[in-house]
Amino acid sequence: MEALLSACLGIGLSASCGFRVFVPLLAMSIAAAAGHLTLAPGFAWIGSGVALAAFAVATLLEVAAYAIPWLDNALDTIAAPAAVVAGIMVTASVVGDMSPLLRWSLAVIAGGGAAGAVQSVTVATRAASTATTGGLANPLISTLELGGAVTASVLALLAPVAAVCALIIGLTLLACSLGRRGRSARHT
Repeated sequence: MEALLSACLGIGLSASCGFRVFVPLLAMSIAAAAGHLTLAPGFAWIGSGVALAAFAVATLLEVAAYAIPWLDNALDTIAAPAAVVAGIMVTASVVGDMSPLLRWSLAVIAGGGAAGAVQSVTVATRAASTATTGGLANPLISTLELGGAVTASVLALLAPVAAVCALIIGLTLLACSLGRRGRSARHT
């Protein structure tokens, strides 16, 4: 049961990396430093004071940069692979009671996949916002993404199974919505 909770925690935090790369790392660092999160061997550094300060600064810079309409689109080219790498690292850092093969397979497939899926949605949303509003709505989109990152991180830390269920429901609703749009576009 503990392995399932650890996997759900990792996947939930990884999905949050798709919204903002550093928010879930900051949340993990705070939780680990406070003694509320046990990290896998080799990842204790995430809970150190130096890591906490670095993640706090990186989070502030990331949030500020995404508030600038032209810069946010440029950041997406960097954030897409960074989100996947962060998702892999986040999952691997919380799943400790597994064989290394299983831990890293889960981290790459589920953690990286969750981060990449959410990041793909944010990139598409920002691109649509830029195309339709000339970037004027991008700060609003950025704020909503930040809210998603914070909410997903906190939910993953407090209720990991609920976080994964929310991720599955959200991606399913998105897939259904895209499917309907595709069918309606073909009929017009």
